[in-house]
Amino acid sequence: MINHHDINSVAVIGAGQMGAGIAQVFAQSGLQVLLSDVSDAAARRGVENIQNGLERLVAKGKISSDRARSIVTRISPQTELASLGKAQLIIEAATENEATKVKIFRALTPHLGPDTIVASNTSSISITRLATSTDRPERFLGVHFMNPVPVMKLVELIRGIATDDAVFNTVKNLMGQIGKTATVAEDYPAFIVNRILIPMINEAVYTLYEGVGSIASIDASMKLGANHPMGPFELADFIGLDTCLAIMNVLNNGLHDPKYRPCPLLQKYVDAGWLGRKVGRGFYDYRQTPPMPSR
Repeated sequence: MINHHDINSVAVIGAGQMGAGIAQVFAQSGLQVLLSDVSDAAARRGVENIQNGLERLVAKGKISSDRARSIVTRISPQTELASLGKAQLIIEAATENEATKVKIFRALTPHLGPDTIVASNTSSISITRLATSTDRPERFLGVHFMNPVPVMKLVELIRGIATDDAVFNTVKNLMGQIGKTATVAEDYPAFIVNRILIPMINEAVYTLYEGVGSIASIDASMKLGANHPMGPFELADFIGLDTCLAIMNVLNNGLHDPKYRPCPLLQKYVDAGWLGRKVGRGFYDYRQTPPMPSR
């Protein structure tokens, strides 16, 4: 059984904002990282985004240029899942869609070494269920990083019903090694953070939908009245409205409680393709400075 001191190579599947952030924090801690995506261009774009972020830190005097270069050189872009099998820990960070994740795990499984640990960065989906799409439920767990990964200290760790205690503890100790604080969540829909956070955002959308307040007044109220650093609509746009809706659907379908029904207005924004910052338009319009509320 490997322990956290033995893990020196990590693979990350998905080179978007979350996957690139996860790759960066492992590379910053001296581990070799394989960063995978469906195309060479997407994988390389992930590495470029990491490099650009590090260059901004260099410009601000936060890190040296040599340090930034050394981090980037530890990250290797990949397109073939077969190339990831040599990593000791593989973290899937694809879109929050169960069918997509299952397809990845089934394709990955034939290439795994006997001791490889597999994890999902899912923010809401059952770890027990995802584990059954591999040949190693006992070596499978949830490792949910917060966004933006290089900044946020928390990682939620989630056991599936079959997760081996030694595997779980290995990954928990590794999180400490890379400077994260781990909390342990049971394998129920949306775990801890999103079980509380996303229904709050959904309730803010209902508050808008019912005409209680405008986007600007609701965000100002929560920032100034509850001391939140971002209002719920700013935060929803940052997370991605499609992700917020996906998590609400997981809660609604998994817990069968009407309080988790997604607000129709949230569904309407997603249907319109107004998904937030990543597309330039959500509850705020980011095509202008400063961003303007959409209603």
